[in-house]
Amino acid sequence: MSQTTDIYQQAKQLPPLEKLRLAELLLTDLDAPNPEVDTVWHEEAQKRWQAYQAGELKTVSYNDVMQKYK
Repeated sequence: MSQTTDIYQQAKQLPPLEKLRLAELLLTDLDAPNPEVDTVWHEEAQKRWQAYQAGELKTVSYNDVMQKYK
């Protein structure tokens, strides 16, 4: 068995509240700032903003986006 499977099997035995605490800890760990990812997103946002200002980027209204996912 893999380490992940072993940990999962152990976590399944926890009471619901402890499972929730474990899930929160794992999600918090995944949500930690990552400077490399932040840099990539910053560059992408700048490119998109420049394209928008230059009229090179087509925009979509909020209502159109929401309608697509109904």
